[in-house]
Amino acid sequence: MNVEDHEQRSIRNPSHDHEHKHRKQIGNRLARIEGHVRSVKEMTLEGRDCSDVLLQIAAIRKALDSAAKLLLKDHLESCVVHAVHNGNEKKTLEDLNKAIDHYIR
Repeated sequence: MNVEDHEQRSIRNPSHDHEHKHRKQIGNRLARIEGHVRSVKEMTLEGRDCSDVLLQIAAIRKALDSAAKLLLKDHLESCVVHAVHNGNEKKTLEDLNKAIDHYIR
């Protein structure tokens, strides 16, 4: 499923009726990462040194991992706890395992 399909599914069937503590912080981090990616794209198009570009790509990967870690923390503290309280722990844990499998590949 691509990002657009997932966004449309989330709009049609909102599954989050609880709040995530770090939602705004994650959004801010992703916005900074987006800007960083644009800068690296420009560096590449300008013919900048490959080592410099690779260093910046490594920084982007680290920033993405940091955002993912914070999102996972929110997911465990909010979604999983919420699912257990509502008796949906089996499906939630299956979904969590799938997400982790995709991320760790």
